[in-house]
Amino acid sequence: MLMVRTAQRDDLEDILQIYNQGIEDRIATLEEDIKNHAYIENWFANHVDRYAVIVAEEDGIIVGWASLNPYSQRCAYAGVADLSVYIRRTARGKGVGSALLLRLQEVALQKGFHKIVLFTFPFNQAGQGLYRKMGYREVGVFKNQGKLDGQFIDVMAMEKLL
Repeated sequence: MLMVRTAQRDDLEDILQIYNQGIEDRIATLEEDIKNHAYIENWFANHVDRYAVIVAEEDGIIVGWASLNPYSQRCAYAGVADLSVYIRRTARGKGVGSALLLRLQEVALQKGFHKIVLFTFPFNQAGQGLYRKMGYREVGVFKNQGKLDGQFIDVMAMEKLL
């Protein structure tokens, strides 16, 4: 049975492994370099107060994670959070993303956010399908927003009003 809960420090090794799968697969982030334990410790330490990290656990195994991230340091955007969601390769397409997004949206409302934004690759059809199913809409596409493996990559912005 799938359980979604607040992430704990003991979950960091699994969170790191799943994030590194996302980096290796080149479908979810412009990051190219595999991250280490020091990186994820620092990342987790910066996810305090409003910026929650949650995990999906099935039969004692972490199969995915999601986080609310700062969108902007400007006070005008205090009600807007950026979203990250990563699913273990073996658990993709099995409802883990939906469960994480449902819970993260509840957490976002509790923490005073009124909107979640995310950035995805236009070619990540599985991710877009999940986000659309969960009520996110496409805002637009940033052309040549970043580079991945030396090639310019477009990035699609999506949003959901909570």
